[in-house]
Amino acid sequence: MQIAFVTYPGMTALDMVGPYEVLRILPDAELRFVWHEPGPIATDSGVLFLGATHSFAETPTPDIVLVPGSATSTMSTARDEKLLAWLRAVHETTIHTVSVCSGSVILAAAGLLEGRRATSHWRALDLLAPFRARPDSHERIVKDGKIITAAGVSAGIDLGLSVAAEVAGVAHAEATQLAIEYDPQPPFDSGHMSKATLKTKTRAHALMAKHGMFKPAEMSSGARLLWSAALSRLRQPKRRALRHRDGEVAEWV
Repeated sequence: MQIAFVTYPGMTALDMVGPYEVLRILPDAELRFVWHEPGPIATDSGVLFLGATHSFAETPTPDIVLVPGSATSTMSTARDEKLLAWLRAVHETTIHTVSVCSGSVILAAAGLLEGRRATSHWRALDLLAPFRARPDSHERIVKDGKIITAAGVSAGIDLGLSVAAEVAGVAHAEATQLAIEYDPQPPFDSGHMSKATLKTKTRAHALMAKHGMFKPAEMSSGARLLWSAALSRLRQPKRRALRHRDGEVAEWV
């Protein structure tokens, strides 16, 4: 089973590394880290590097595709036409197409989430609707058909286990969870917007701003992306059809 992780500049490491640790022990797993060409890839911290092992052209028919998110380059990556075309092409034959965090925005930009329920990092949820996706802020993992999306960052491990259960069975997924000793018991109960206090939310926004997450340049790129999506929708010719009444053409609708 070939699993392709989209490995792009500025991605958030845990978005990919979390599910990677789960999916790499699937039976007969063949892992590929794909980008335009093989080579080192700087993550959003700017100091941690991962590596692309294969190009898009070398990976035409993966069984599973995973798109991680980023707090610094999601929007610019979602304008990468070569990536979007590859996602559309491989989605035709994947068993599952999945994302972590704001990676769902990239799937949406490729047109894969139209009419589908999906989730993302709480900061990126509002970016899904312009692509006609149906944002879900309540569920950590959202499955709609063969597309599975996960909430922010740490939810990638949950996503990996969900995918493992889908393709290898619950027993395998449960054994994997024990193997990696995934038994989350966080010391605080502030990991979802519905649980966090206003003070915690304010501090979280400040932390993200301090560390360059969703910085002005990224949001500007996001505005261009959403503008392009809106124009695309406006320029689509409206479908017209003839309404028939008693066997005769009555009117255009």
